Formats: sequence, structure tokens, C-alpha cells
Amino acid sequence: MKKIAVVTATRAEYGLLAPVIRELRSYESNTLKVDLIVTGTHLSSQYGNTVREIENDGLRIDYRIPVSVRSENAADISSNQADILLKFTQVFMEEKYQAVALLGDRYETLAIAIAAGNTRTAIFHLCGGDTTQGAMDEWIRHSITKMSYLHFVTNEDSRRRVIRMGEDPDRVYNYGSTSIDNIRNIAMMGKREALQRIGLADCRYAVCTYHPVTLEENPVAQQITHFLDAIRRFPEIEFIITKSNADEGGARINERLEQEEKNIKNMHLFTSLGVRNYLSLVKHAEFILGNSSSGIIEAPALQKPVVNIGDRQKGRLMAKCIVNCSPDAEAIVNAVRFALSEEMERLCKQTVSPYGNGHAAEHIARKCVELAEGERIDLKKEFWEGFGEWGEQRGI
Repeated sequence: MKKIAVVTATRAEYGLLAPVIRELRSYESNTLKVDLIVTGTHLSSQYGNTVREIENDGLRIDYRIPVSVRSENAADISSNQADILLKFTQVFMEEKYQAVALLGDRYETLAIAIAAGNTRTAIFHLCGGDTTQGAMDEWIRHSITKMSYLHFVTNEDSRRRVIRMGEDPDRVYNYGSTSIDNIRNIAMMGKREALQRIGLADCRYAVCTYHPVTLEENPVAQQITHFLDAIRRFPEIEFIITKSNADEGGARINERLEQEEKNIKNMHLFTSLGVRNYLSLVKHAEFILGNSSSGIIEAPALQKPVVNIGDRQKGRLMAKCIVNCSPDAEAIVNAVRFALSEEMERLCKQTVSPYGNGHAAEHIARKCVELAEGERIDLKKEFWEGFGEWGEQRGI
């Protein structure tokens, strides 16, 4: 029996992995099994027990691995990683997977990748090659790239970066982002229904997510103060905010948001909205505000204006409907005003997503199964030196 594992630790990454899991499961047979391992904030009441979203989607969960999700400081993050490393090493030793599919750039994913390396488990990595200069995700993502055997990037810029890092072009595939798959395949709700699901009447609203910028000097408290000050300047708009993730400083952001929700009448805070409700709300929003990757990938595919705050996403491939601004209140206010302008409305109508055509998951699953069911994967990778010639052939 050949076996592939897929691991999810957060709500955001699960949304991207869900279409891949479904496609992989369509290949299950007497000779191939696809295990879903759930861990991290999915199993934490503090972060909304989002494992329920996976259960509601009807996906079989093969392992639930509870780990610490404290994130007050660097010691917490390191302790979490140590816990993850030990527990996943044990699972990988027992199950002897042909490969594990990992997505992205979080510290949990790095620890899981190390466990895979220690147990000689091949890594199939999704979403490598991006750059996010304001976050620790930057070096984590590139580290996982060098640990990985197979690469599924979301755009051509990222494909070139992965190849520049010495990865063989024959194992680097650009099938686009599974975010676009979700937009293509999920039955969106109308505006009123999506709002009713979260207890709001028909209104003008923005969808917001603000994560800690882990490599920025400005303290978290200062960043979130500017964010909230900007929100106060638009009393005519309802602000639907999803809580921050479990990065260092995320808990402090959430604590402040919980406090201010009592004082700001047009602010509405949610631990998690679920993929369908979130995308439906984005589709009908006036604009998207914050520093989440969903503002860079999903929102432009829905032709919505985006105000991207600070440097967390700096370096990513961005569409024309994204307004970048510094993380101070006045800059955010000015960016929101432009996002609401007629000029931005015209730009949004012209926006074409650079992140694929909505068929990524089927191609990713097919390639994963092909490798897993084939001959033994040889983990002795050579550093590929041919980027210069490869680039010249493509006019790079």
C-alpha cells in the first residue's frame, strides 16, 4: 500500500488544500491511501475549533495531533515547533508515507518539513517561490523549498525563483493557485444571505484581516492602533474582521480587537468565517482591508479593490486593483478613499488574476499520485546549475 499524507494546521491553509485533498482522495484504491492529518489551531478553542469546518465538509480525518498554539513571544513559537517536530516524527516513522503534501510558509509547516526530512519522507510543497519581505514566512517558505522534492507554485515569477534556488525545472510546476479553484467551484451566496449568516442586515461593508508583521520594527500594539483609528474614520461602512493567526503577536492583536469591538459600533469580529462564507462576503464587499494573502490572491480574482497595509505581503505578484500603503492611520484612510473611487472601479473591471484558471488541484493531485505510485523517490537531489541557459531560452 502506497500512502500520501496531507497536513493542515490553520483555517487559511485548509481552504487552499481542500480542493487538493478531494482530488487526491478520488485516486484512493486498494493500493493507494491518502491520509489527512489535522493539527495546530484547528484543534484550539482559542482559534475557533476550525476542525469543525473540515468535518462539515465531509472529509475523513485520519489523524488529529494536538499541539501548543501559544504565540506571545519567540520562546512560545520555538516550543510549539519542538512539540510539532516530535509528534510528527513519530507519525511519519509509524506510517512510512511515500510523501507528505505541505502548503506554504508557516512555522508549524517548517517543523513538519524537518520531521519529514528526518524520516526520509518526500515533501510535495505547494505555494513556494513567493516573496513576503515583511514576515518570517519569507525565509521559512524558501527553507521548505530546499527541503522539498516536488514543487507546485502559483505563478511564473515564483517558478523562476524556485529554479534559481537550484531546483530542477522538471520538478517545478505552475498550475496556479487553488484559491482560484475555490472561486470557480464553490457556489457563492448572494450578498444578503452571506450577511444574514453572520447576523448583519444588508449594508455597505469591508472584509478585513490583520496579521502581525513579524519582521517590522513597529510594535504590534502600534500597528493595530493605526488600523483601528482608520476604521473609525468610515462610520458609513461596516467592517467585518476575521481574527489574526497564531504568529508571534497574533494573540495580542486578537485581544485588542475583542476589546475594541465593544467600542466601535461598525466593527464585527469573527474567529473564522469558513471558506464559502468568506469568499461570498469578499465577492460583495466594497473593498478588502488588511495584510492577508487573500487580499493578494482571492480578492483580485473576484475583481474587488484591496488596501494592502505594510510590508507583510511585499514582493508578491500583485494585480492592478491592489493599493499598497504604509501602516499609519492617515495612509490607510487615503488608500481606502482611493479604493472607493471611480478610478479604482475601472481598474477592478480590467483585473485578470495572475494566479491561474481554477484547475490547479486536479493537476497537482495527478502529479502527486504519479510520483507516489511510481518507483522509489530518490531524495538525493542535485543542485541544478542550468538557470542561465534555461532563462535565456525563455527570454528571462
